[in-house]
Amino acid sequence: MDNVLVLVRHGESEWNKKNLFTGWKDVGLSDEGEAEAHRAGKLLAREGLHFDIAFTSALIRAQRTLDIILEELGQAGLETVKDQALNERDYGDLVGMNKDDARAKWGAEQVHIWRRSYDTPPPGGESLKDTAARVLRYFDARIAPLVEAGKSVIVSAHGNSLRALVMRLDKLTPEEVTQLNLATGAPIVYRLNADGSVAEKRDLAA
Repeated sequence: MDNVLVLVRHGESEWNKKNLFTGWKDVGLSDEGEAEAHRAGKLLAREGLHFDIAFTSALIRAQRTLDIILEELGQAGLETVKDQALNERDYGDLVGMNKDDARAKWGAEQVHIWRRSYDTPPPGGESLKDTAARVLRYFDARIAPLVEAGKSVIVSAHGNSLRALVMRLDKLTPEEVTQLNLATGAPIVYRLNADGSVAEKRDLAA
């Protein structure tokens, strides 16, 4: 299958498990996260997908997820581009803080705004709008041209960097994207037209 773009959020990390804000902190996968990555690889193998190139962030949890998936596909060693443009949103002063502790300190409503609004950043961090600006700039320059040229590409990244891509591909409004949650280790398969529009979308874990 040509013109394929697969997006997959990394498997559960050690800090996801502990309910901590992670952002750019470089933490590894939990045991469950490793298992989720293996399941994602098996789902993609069942589809018979074969990739020409992979992209991932500069963070180990996304890189490890990709490595496991490629092992399951028999494509270990695939050309892989790592770039911090695909990193998770930077949560600034919230990084390393338990989400319940953050709610106790600033109030549940304020923390919800920081986590879910489109353009309100947490102290010292990025909003989803900020994250989308860097992710989409990179996507337009490096990834989209390959898919539009007929390549099959897999991107292993993070909840918010991938929300930005889904927002673009699915033509979601800023209000709609605030309601979007991407599960860990759940591949989303897009087939794009030559102009970059979406011909088909399937969530393999649904």
